[in-house]
Amino acid sequence: MNKTTKVTAWLAGLILLIFIPKLIGVYYMNMMVTFAILAVYAVSLNMLLGYTGLLSFGHAMFFGMGGYGTALALTHIDGIGVLPAIGIGAMASMILALVLSPLVVRVSGTAFAMLHLAFGQLMFVLALKLYKVTGGEDGIGNFPMPGIFTESLKTSPEHFYFLVMIVMGACTWLMWFITKTPFGQIQVGIRDNAKRIDYLGYKVPQTKAVVYTLSATFAGVAGSLYGLSHNLVSADGSLGLGMSFAPIIATMIGGVGSFFGPILGVAIFQGIDELILRYTESTELVMGVILILVVMFLPTGFMGLIRKLNIKWNARSAKKAEMEKVS
Repeated sequence: MNKTTKVTAWLAGLILLIFIPKLIGVYYMNMMVTFAILAVYAVSLNMLLGYTGLLSFGHAMFFGMGGYGTALALTHIDGIGVLPAIGIGAMASMILALVLSPLVVRVSGTAFAMLHLAFGQLMFVLALKLYKVTGGEDGIGNFPMPGIFTESLKTSPEHFYFLVMIVMGACTWLMWFITKTPFGQIQVGIRDNAKRIDYLGYKVPQTKAVVYTLSATFAGVAGSLYGLSHNLVSADGSLGLGMSFAPIIATMIGGVGSFFGPILGVAIFQGIDELILRYTESTELVMGVILILVVMFLPTGFMGLIRKLNIKWNARSAKKAEMEKVS
C-alpha cells in the first residue's frame, strides 16, 4: 500500500467516524464507544506485554483507578468539567503506577505477572471494604456528567461519542508515536535482550518504570471514559479479574507485539460476543475455545496471519510480473 492510498484510507475512515451517529442507531453507536475504550485499554497493555515483554495479570487496577478518580471528582468537586475530571482519573492511575514502579520494575516474567495479580486483587478488596469512599459493592453511580459546552453528556449520546473518539484517538496516536521513537526501540530491545540493552548503557529499570507509568496512565484514561459511558464505577465492573484478562485475550487473538493487533483483537472479541449472545449466554466458553485455537494454530494472532498472506500475495505478484516480462 503506497503513501497516497494510506492517506486516502485514513481520511475515508475519519469521515466515516464523523457521520456514524447519523448512519447507525444509538445501540451501535454505544458499541462503537465501548470498542474505542476497550481498544485503547488493550493497546495500553500491549505497551507492556508486546513491546516490553512484561505480562500483567492486574492491569485492571489502573483501569479501575481511572474510573474511580473521575467518578469521585465529579461527585465531590462542584462545577468541575468533564475533561479535568478525566485528567484526575488519569493522574490517579499514574500516581498508583509511580508508587508501584520501584518494586515491580525489578522483577520480570512470572514474578511480574503474579505480583500484579496480587496487587489487582488487593485493589479489588479495598474497593469493596472502603464503602464510604467507593460505595462498596454498589460502586459510585449516577454521578453528575457535565457536557463539553452546555448540554449534559447524559442527555447527549452524540456529544459523548465525539468526546470518546477524540480522546481515544489522541491516546492511540500518542502510543503509536511512542513506539516509533528511539525510546520505543529501546522498549523492544528490553523485550528481546535486556542484558544487551544494559551493556549499551541504557537504564533498564528506569526505562521500564517510564513505560509502566505511561501504560497505566493510558489505561486510566480508558477507565475514566468507561465509567462515564455507564455512569457507574464498581469493583466488579472495573477492577475484577475479567477486566484484567480481557485485554490479554484480545491482544493474543489480534497479535502480541503488533501495534494494531490489540485493536483487531477487541473488534473480533466484541463481534463474536455480540453474535454469541443471540444464541447462548456461554460467551466465556466460546471465547476460551477460540483462544485455544489461536494459540495452537495462530501464535502470532490474526495480524500475523494477515502479514503472512500479504507476503505470499506480494511474492506471487512479483513472480507473475517477472514471468510476463520474460515472455
